[in-house]
Formats: sequence, C-alpha cells, structure tokens
Amino acid sequence: MPISSTTPYTDFIVTFCCDSKRKNAVNMFLSALVVVVTTSLVLVQCHDCKDYDLSASDQSFLMKHYLRTTRKEEGISTGKPVASGVTYVRWGKKGCPKGVDMVYTGQVGGNYHGNKAGGVNYLCLPNDPENGESQKDDNAQLFGSEYEIGSSYKPSGMKGDMQEKEVPCAVCFQRRRSVHLMIPGRKTCYKGWTSEYSGFLMTDHKNHSSKDYLCVDKDAEPLDNKTSNENEALLYGIRTKCGSLRCPPYKDATDVRCVVCTK
Repeated sequence: MPISSTTPYTDFIVTFCCDSKRKNAVNMFLSALVVVVTTSLVLVQCHDCKDYDLSASDQSFLMKHYLRTTRKEEGISTGKPVASGVTYVRWGKKGCPKGVDMVYTGQVGGNYHGNKAGGVNYLCLPNDPENGESQKDDNAQLFGSEYEIGSSYKPSGMKGDMQEKEVPCAVCFQRRRSVHLMIPGRKTCYKGWTSEYSGFLMTDHKNHSSKDYLCVDKDAEPLDNKTSNENEALLYGIRTKCGSLRCPPYKDATDVRCVVCTK
C-alpha cells in the first residue's frame, strides 16, 4: 500500500529514494521502529521518483534487526549458549553439597612427602582415569594421599577413625554463582557470600616437602575402608603460631578453620 504524502516519514524516505548516499541514515531510522516483516520485498513509493525496491542486503538488515529485537524482548539468547557458574573442589568428601552439580568424584593425590622437588599442589584425581603409556624412566610424583590425623594432628571435631586412610574429593559445579573464595581462619562467609562448605586447613607436615593448604571438609570421610601406612602424599591438621602472626586476634597453637564461599 502506498505511503501517504501526509505521513511524517514521507519526506525522509523520499530523500532516500533520491539520494542513495543517505541509505545508512534511513537504515538507522528504520531500525528504531518495531517492524513486523511479512514479505521478502518492501516497495516504497514517493511523489517525485520511481518505485524503489529495497536490495537484498537491506531486506536482510531489517529481518536481522527484527529477530534481534524480538528475541531480546522475549529474553531469548541470540548467541551460543554460555555456561555460567563456578567450580571448586570439596576436599575430604565423595560428593557435593545439596543442589550443586558434581562434575566428578575421585581421590586426592600429590607428590611424595619426601621428594625434594617437583609438584607441590594436591590434585583431585578422577576415579575413571584415561591412563597414559608405560615409561622406563623414574620420575614418580603422583601418589595417593592419606589422612595423618592421629591424636596429635587431628583437628578438633573431625572424626578420629580415619588415620592412614586415603582421602576422597569431589569437583563441584555451582550454577548460581560466578566466583568462589576459600577464606582461611573462618568458618563462616562474609556478608553477601554463600557458604558451600566449611572445614579445617590441612597440608603436609612442616618437616616434609612443601605442599598447598587445603580446606578439608569438617565432616571429612575416608575414600574406602582400606587402611595402609604407605606414607606418600600426606595431610595433617595445622596449628597457629603467634609472633609475626598477631595474637589477638589469633590465638596460639589452635586449629585453623576455613570456609569455601561463592557469590
């Protein structure tokens, strides 16, 4: 249907018909309108030039704008799905907290406690590995981890029947958060953060090779019922030492609490 010469848009569109250099300006003007495209060809008539057929590129522009606008209004993503969330390791447990997806479950591993060099971090090793090829050279650095929490090194409140048992772990995916943070020295999160789990800070013995600190769940469990004193990658409860560490607010020779928080 021809556009009336009395419409407020006629003069602007006529300018387009007669001056192709203003094509981009018209496109920007049309993109601001809520347009429902029902045909693949739009005809614009004006009083001092011939019928103007929009090119294929113009029609494509209008169609893309319409789809983009309506999808945004309906809350539909126009790009590829992007996974949002955050992952963390729950040390000492086989599963994740309620409402949190588990990526995999496994056992804690690390370097031998007597090695002078090599890896220093503990790893959450999956229970279904895809093993490599056998090699002749000896550079063994991946061992299973054991709890060393006899009466002298057991954090207060942690089960005492796990001495020399292997340590489980689970990699968890929290969909509703975007960052995570382990806070040493606390059992609760700061305002605005959500607690995933709380526990005790643990690592290898101070006389052994250096290792990472882990926040081991306060309700830690053994990997299985096997008990063996293999003394490979070890986990001990640690204590505070006043001096450079200010006391107060800290206290001397106490367990170190920890909490894993997300936001």
